[in-house]
Amino acid sequence: MKATTRPEEESRPVIDLALFGALGDLSLRKLYPALYHLDREGLLHDDTRILGLARQELKPDAFRRRIAETLQTYVKPAELDHETVKRFTARLDYLQLDFATAEGYRAIAEWREAVRHDTVVCPLVVYLAVPASLYGEICRNLQAGECLDELSRVVVEKPIGYDFESSCVINDAIGEVFQESQVYRIDHYLGKETVQNLIALRFANPLFGTQWNQNHISHVEITVAEQVGIEGRWGYFDRAGQLRDMVQNHLLQLVCLIAMDPPANLDADAIRDEKVKVLKALQPFSEARLNRDVVRGQYIAGTIHGKGVPGYLEEEGANRDSETETFVAMKTGVANWRWAGVPFYLRTGKRMPEKLSQIVVHFRQQPHYIFDPDQRNLAANKLVIRLQPDEGIALEVLTKDSGLDRGMRLRRGPLHLDFGSAFPQTRIPDAYERLLLEVMKGRQYLFVRRDEVEHAWHWCDSLIAAWKEMGEPPRRYPAGSWGPVASIAMITQDGRSWYEDY
Repeated sequence: MKATTRPEEESRPVIDLALFGALGDLSLRKLYPALYHLDREGLLHDDTRILGLARQELKPDAFRRRIAETLQTYVKPAELDHETVKRFTARLDYLQLDFATAEGYRAIAEWREAVRHDTVVCPLVVYLAVPASLYGEICRNLQAGECLDELSRVVVEKPIGYDFESSCVINDAIGEVFQESQVYRIDHYLGKETVQNLIALRFANPLFGTQWNQNHISHVEITVAEQVGIEGRWGYFDRAGQLRDMVQNHLLQLVCLIAMDPPANLDADAIRDEKVKVLKALQPFSEARLNRDVVRGQYIAGTIHGKGVPGYLEEEGANRDSETETFVAMKTGVANWRWAGVPFYLRTGKRMPEKLSQIVVHFRQQPHYIFDPDQRNLAANKLVIRLQPDEGIALEVLTKDSGLDRGMRLRRGPLHLDFGSAFPQTRIPDAYERLLLEVMKGRQYLFVRRDEVEHAWHWCDSLIAAWKEMGEPPRRYPAGSWGPVASIAMITQDGRSWYEDY
């Protein structure tokens, strides 16, 4: 293909997207709606084409109708536009493919030749919305089918393996075909608007930049709570558990963004270099710390919003003897000069009372306190970063309570930036929209580098090994609660409590 570029391609690059697992849950619920919204916002180039690949026999027209119906289900009615649906589905094509048979892959190259003019640079973006066990085989078959060149990119979903060893096997298989600069490992949390604002908040505002260290921050807590159970994912989840499923990727990525030092610039590797330094500095767990600072839990039957829900061992298809954790809470730290002595409290679980993802940064109290002694527990600022629901940032500050009879009584109140209220005319994009757009532009700063994956697995593997050696079952907690009582005791033993503003 000739290396000629039109001006609009800089903001709307032309790509061919080959979507493996085109009829799977991730594609239907997330990827097609995200691509539709990019088209609706004018961010898909007119010449961009999408090839769905799956094992099911299906005619291209039937595939287009199926995706149109999917959009009716997963796109809000107010955002569904008939002309955009028509334009978007016209981009789609479909190819039945046995992923394990190399011979069939030549059809992908033939499809590209049939739909593509030779006057534009057009990378092939391969999106693997399939189990990680298929990544290597698909990559090798793409290469054997002469589908790839130096411009090609591959997008892979977490989890990248089950532990450090298996992640290396998967990454090695991908690396046989693709250079690291061509690999985009998705963690959808990194595409959230609020997570992106963490970079701006920390490094564009002197107010926070000068205070972001152990001299001014007493502790940090991160909560990722899910209201759902395992949602039919028993086969995967019971082998993985909450630590592998959530902590190894989502929570540790948030720890990195909170704790990393300022990068030299906004280049992908500059940011990811700083994240790796944090992962290397995470404190390991001794046996004493494991007993005191880590809590595993598993939900039993309970009630959420007045509706009874089954326990983990009562879910459909359950292994009644399973000791897989559905909840993890821990106290850890980052062993460097910036964060010496600052605990990071992490908490994540299923069947919680609410769906909630938030980071709370607790600032230290003033060294000299002059107000009412019984209000001393109020006298610290908190920065609350809400990822879901209702993305936004709030800084809790103290002011004088109003009223002639209140004297110098203090009251706590937020300086609040709610993205939905602050930008009412702007739809907050889904994380996958941003991530897909960055892949199309060839920018990797929102994606996880191989060494990040491996350092995260090293840390988690040591914790899992210690659990196995202890041999203790997870603590039970009722569905609809905030986890085992021990998770509350873990933080209260330090004279603190989990932030509550639900």
